[in-house]
Amino acid sequence: MSMICSPRSRRTHAAATLALALFGAFGCARRPPVETGPTLPLRRVVVYRNGVGYFERQGHVEGEAVNFRVTQSEVGDFLATLAVMEQGGSSVRSAAFPMPEEQTGDAPPAPERRRNVRLALDGREHDLVVGYTVETPIWRPTYRLVFQGDHPQVQAWGIVQNLSGEDWTNVNLSLVSGSPVSFRSDLATPVIPVRPIVTDRGAVIDSVPLSDTTLAQEEQRAQNTTATAAPMAMDSPSESDDEVGGGGLAERRGRAARSPSPRAATRASSAGVGYYRPQPSAPPQPSSTPRNLASLAALAVQGGSTRYDLPQTVTVPDRSATMVMLVARDVPGEQMYLFAPDQGVGDSGAHPFHVARFENRTGGTLERGPIAIFEHNAFLGQGMMESLPDGATTTVPFSLERGIAVESSQTSGTEGARLVRMVRDTLTIERYSVTRTTYRARNGMDRAVHMLYRHALNGALLFEPPAGTESSNGNALVPTAIDAHGRSEVVVTARTPFTVNADLSDEQAADALTAYLRDGHPPDAIAVTLRSALDMRRQIADLTQQRDNQVTRRDDLQRNAEETRGNLEAIRRNPAAADLRAQLTARLARTATDIDQTIRRIVEIDTQIGERRVRLVEAIRSVDLDVNAPATPAH
Repeated sequence: MSMICSPRSRRTHAAATLALALFGAFGCARRPPVETGPTLPLRRVVVYRNGVGYFERQGHVEGEAVNFRVTQSEVGDFLATLAVMEQGGSSVRSAAFPMPEEQTGDAPPAPERRRNVRLALDGREHDLVVGYTVETPIWRPTYRLVFQGDHPQVQAWGIVQNLSGEDWTNVNLSLVSGSPVSFRSDLATPVIPVRPIVTDRGAVIDSVPLSDTTLAQEEQRAQNTTATAAPMAMDSPSESDDEVGGGGLAERRGRAARSPSPRAATRASSAGVGYYRPQPSAPPQPSSTPRNLASLAALAVQGGSTRYDLPQTVTVPDRSATMVMLVARDVPGEQMYLFAPDQGVGDSGAHPFHVARFENRTGGTLERGPIAIFEHNAFLGQGMMESLPDGATTTVPFSLERGIAVESSQTSGTEGARLVRMVRDTLTIERYSVTRTTYRARNGMDRAVHMLYRHALNGALLFEPPAGTESSNGNALVPTAIDAHGRSEVVVTARTPFTVNADLSDEQAADALTAYLRDGHPPDAIAVTLRSALDMRRQIADLTQQRDNQVTRRDDLQRNAEETRGNLEAIRRNPAAADLRAQLTARLARTATDIDQTIRRIVEIDTQIGERRVRLVEAIRSVDLDVNAPATPAH
């Protein structure tokens, strides 16, 4: 029967004040989701960051069965992740459980109702280890970064909350970072698929039924289902457990019994959940580590997740929390400054942040969490650290430095012409939208500083970045050094590529081909063809320019001829202008001759242009060039 809390019942207790305090902090006490007899006490708890916990019970059982009482809401997870190991020659025959009952008016809510799961055994005495997962509050990390001596020290702590409904007494506690795939399983609820109703209406076929299912697809579907459910078998026990770290279910039970058996770890549920105890990492040589290094957690990377195994058993009463130190390591790091404007922080658009920058050398991933910065026993500030894999470097702002002033300016344009593809006379050219940002900083302090600019790339690519530039989450971290009372200037160039189509008459196409011949190392046959095409293109361009000049000359001559004709018409009836008429008539004749010659020259140039265009088309008729395609090896 579940406990029901009421003000009247609480007042009847002798420790009424304490009960009320606990009720206000945590609400009414509840029973654990999985209950069993005292013969299988809780021995291990593994808490993950995805809302589930792995619980392991171990003990000596006498009888033909062992019973578990599981809440309706957790029975699916319990059945899906149940792992049973034992030593002594007998085994588990089956796990039986009743179907859910119809809810009555006086019954507790469906999620709180209990289901009895009975493990039938084939003998009378059993040394059992039973593991399963149920929902559990996530563990939360918090960090300290202490600057003292040559290297800062990073300390990682884990906060664990026990809301399981039972005390964790002298259990082996492990904390796992990352989020292994986990989902709720409703295996205890009967499922009867809906089937079509077939009626015998005689031999007349009204329609032909269609079927899209084949045996191969069914097999593939079964494989896919297995692959999807496989992540639930987190850290399942295997023979490699003993080889790697000596932490398989059977081995741990053997250690607890002090009588390991060679037959241990030979039987496991196919849906089992186990884990291995990792080899403790060699402790570093920090400057201010805890006095007792053995009190730190053993750290190992398992399946892409970082695991912390506490070396000693712990006790966490129900409805309480504990905070344990996981890591204390000296790491490479320094204090510096970061210019990263943030709308939520006033003046950050003109002044940089004071930051702590260090490299993760702990051997595992540090999950996202708050971090406090200390130096010489003084608190400097607090920041939020994102998830940090081993070997990665983080930069954590913790205050604003107004002793350094920063301003920036920006220009943009379009540059470059790189050949991407050429099919006959059509070229695909890659160009760049270029943005140049200039950062200028003034240091008003009495000491030299090292600073980073966080430059948002917005999908662009850095071009010839300053030395020491790093990439971080779609941004660039650009370094600079500023002397005491000095100035610095840094230019950051970012380019976004785009493509355009052009023909050989376009100047961009000629520039792209010229650059490809110079830097692209094309095959000899392609190079000869492209050089010939560029030469004919230049000839066509020269002839086109000559034609344009001749057309301009023709137009000027025609305007002069029209002007001369107008003047002749004006003096046509004036007897005194006979000599002028003769002069204008001669000029008009010469102009007509020049016009005829110019027109003939235009026709000649048109013929030459047409000829070279045909030659150009024939020269590149077979060209189909993809610059980005992998080169074909020569035989």
